[in-house]
Amino acid sequence: MSDVIIRWAVAADIPQINKIYNHYIRETPITFDIEEKTDEDSAYWLEKLGTSGRHQCFVAVNADAVLGWACSGAYRPKAAYGTSVEVSVYLDSQVGGQGLGSALYARLFEALKGEDVHRALAGITLPNDASLALHKRFGFTEVGTYSEVGRKFDTYWDVMWLEKRL
Repeated sequence: MSDVIIRWAVAADIPQINKIYNHYIRETPITFDIEEKTDEDSAYWLEKLGTSGRHQCFVAVNADAVLGWACSGAYRPKAAYGTSVEVSVYLDSQVGGQGLGSALYARLFEALKGEDVHRALAGITLPNDASLALHKRFGFTEVGTYSEVGRKFDTYWDVMWLEKRL
């Protein structure tokens, strides 16, 4: 992974971001989205993020291939939640376990330093040992678990919430 570059996501990355994310929509309960994202959907989402501030998105790129992405976005729309961000990381299903998730989160959390962010929050569909281990490596602590809060593939799934003070 020595040829991987981590940089801010740009509009040209959207088709590859969608390829990664839509895999998780189709094949896993990791995201509770059930309809695949279009390039238009993701263009709107990426436009709301930026290259500074609380809400940012980074991609890991090798040659011209996006291997994964990590972002921070609004936790909830009410103003009092403004200093809390929800974070997530998604990797191409072929590159897990090689340190890319850690590299993406390291870059994201470095970018959030000095921003007006008090808490980073992450909701993890259970079971997901790899995601739990990644978040714990970055200092997240368990807050609680919502039992059977989402239904996908005709199964109810629990979601564990974790937080990290920034």
